[in-house]
Amino acid sequence: MPAPGRCGNSPPPHVPPVTQAHINRIGTAVPRHEVHDAFRRFADRQITEPRIRTAFARLAERSQIDTRHSVLEAEPDASGTVDGFYRFDAFPGTAARMARYEREAPALAEAACLAMGLEEEGPRITHVIYATCTGFAAPGLDHWLIRRFGMPGNVERSIVGFMGCQAAINALKLAHHIVRSDAGARVLVLNLELCTLHLQPSPEIEQLLCFLLFADGASAALVTAEPKGIGIEGFHAALIPEAADQITWRIGDGGFDMTLSGFVPLTLARALPEEAAAILAGEAADAYDLWAVHPGGRSVLDGVIHGLNLPEHALDVSRAVLREHGNMSSATVMFVLQRMMTAGRGQRGCALAFGPGLSAETMRFRLA
Repeated sequence: MPAPGRCGNSPPPHVPPVTQAHINRIGTAVPRHEVHDAFRRFADRQITEPRIRTAFARLAERSQIDTRHSVLEAEPDASGTVDGFYRFDAFPGTAARMARYEREAPALAEAACLAMGLEEEGPRITHVIYATCTGFAAPGLDHWLIRRFGMPGNVERSIVGFMGCQAAINALKLAHHIVRSDAGARVLVLNLELCTLHLQPSPEIEQLLCFLLFADGASAALVTAEPKGIGIEGFHAALIPEAADQITWRIGDGGFDMTLSGFVPLTLARALPEEAAAILAGEAADAYDLWAVHPGGRSVLDGVIHGLNLPEHALDVSRAVLREHGNMSSATVMFVLQRMMTAGRGQRGCALAFGPGLSAETMRFRLA
């Protein structure tokens, strides 16, 4: 007998196809001041014990970072910054760091957005998602972007704040949900981090090695339903609560205070095998051609290699971004994805990034 309420010969109700979100374009930018060697010399001056100084130099050499960029210009003698923001014997408070973020962020955001092509796209943008963990102000950079690029006044705004290096994946996930619910949406995703505004005085080697990694950078991406660029296939989030103290990020009186434990690579190597099936939708790692792993540091990438049993060359792009730019927090994995956009049509990939908690955010994708 036919189901109640339906004619026996009528077809089943039409189910519209699910809209797939695509990252159509990515633009990136870094400030003009290269600071990696200057910081190494600056850190060397803070270490009072010769044995620790030697160990720091050895570990810095193994970091696989050649250059990092900052909105701050270092003094030639590495005694601080040219404008006095940092001096060897004086560091600014939180208010001064936030004021500097508010002053410097627009130019870097503009450069990334211009590289993405937002000049002509601006009036068509329907949503803005802004991710950062290194500075806050209201009205903030989202308001500035709307004015600068002529976006409509009713554009919908969201801020992904204080989620650390994994925030790019969270922001893309939000854009993915928006496009799937509204096929006409055109979403700007901006990641902007000024990590070098949060240097702290310390003679401790673990803290100095943490500062050795971080740099400033920004990325801008356009996410729509247009089938070009990177097709987003799905996400997975994982928490490792027993390692909650290994990455922390808190606001203090003298700036933002970060903990980045040396145990993070080992924790990832141990936890990733248990999460692999969920991250990869039940498939084997060799079903994926591209690995866009956030380069949180050389040893973090090594931990992912071991945890997912990947071939060493799988993370070549991530290592190249680390070598050229260091760790720019949430913007960094977008630099990796940008380099992969022209890798080859139809290739499948997986993006991974990590943050406080300890937690991981992952995204499966396919080149359109």
